[in-house]
Amino acid sequence: MILDKEQLRANLDEVIWNIEEARITVSEHHIVKLVTVTKYTELENIQTLYELGQRAFGENQVQQLKERMTELEELPLEWHMIGTLQKNKINNLIDLRPALMQSLDSIELAQELNKKLEAKEAKMNCLLQINAAKEESKSGVSAEEAIDIYQEIRENCPNINLKGVMTIGAHSEDTKLIQQSFETTHSIYEKLGKEGATVCSMGMSGDYRLAIKCGSNLVRIGSALFK
Repeated sequence: MILDKEQLRANLDEVIWNIEEARITVSEHHIVKLVTVTKYTELENIQTLYELGQRAFGENQVQQLKERMTELEELPLEWHMIGTLQKNKINNLIDLRPALMQSLDSIELAQELNKKLEAKEAKMNCLLQINAAKEESKSGVSAEEAIDIYQEIRENCPNINLKGVMTIGAHSEDTKLIQQSFETTHSIYEKLGKEGATVCSMGMSGDYRLAIKCGSNLVRIGSALFK
């Protein structure tokens, strides 16, 4: 569905207002980055959001990311890979050179990615994905192992620039459970500050206000912008 500019402006204003409101409860110095998730929307909507000042966009699949980057290459957009990365798509992703790969979800993937980055003499900014809610349907490392794995990747995968952590909030109607998954991830993020972590990516359309109140500084919003 292609939305007109005024509708998109209203949606974007509402999301930014909500981000501001939540951000201030943490600290007036707390800055939150908005990444628009574009997997279900039309190119025209991305172009309109660009005209409205939005710059960072995320895709869940490498193929879709490639198509979008190609079709919109004349716009200076910042692209993020936010979905599960299959090992056979690693080379394709490296060639696209995303600003940030948010879903590094295992030590095995990190090793494979590092090997292929080395071969191409490339580097990539990544976030370690943490499965803080311990849900089998979600990928990511366990909260218990996250710090060790983060340090291991930093030591053994020199072509990966780890920038912080990412999580998907608990899939639940229970706000307490969702909050718990965010708080668990944020406390890991804080401990990783000495390892250079600066990004704590938590929160999507349904729970981003709560995520920000729990310390998120990057939110991934799709449906709230394209309604």
